Amino acid sequence: MAEVEETFGGRVIEGRVIKAGSEKTRVVVIELRAPHRLYGKGIKRTSKAVAHDESNESGVGDIVRLRECRPISKTKRWRLIQVVTKAAVDG
Repeated sequence: MAEVEETFGGRVIEGRVIKAGSEKTRVVVIELRAPHRLYGKGIKRTSKAVAHDESNESGVGDIVRLRECRPISKTKRWRLIQVVTKAAVDG
C-alpha cells in the first residue's frame, strides 16, 4: 500500500529535522534560496513545518521528505514519507 500512498497527496518537500522532542512529532526547517528581485544576490529564506513521524525513525539533523496531508493536530499538516539521509553521529 506504500506505493499507492506515494502517488496521491499534496506537495512534497525536503528539509532538516531541528527538533525531535515529542513522541511521533518532528519540527523540520525548509530552506529556500532565491535571488533578490532587484539586486540579484542570493537570499536564504527558512520556514518551519511540524510533521508526523509514525514510526519515530528520524532524529535531529536528518534530511527528510514530507508530504502534505489532512490536519492531524492543531499544527501538524505534514507526514514524513522518507528519511533521505541520516545525521552523522559524533563519537
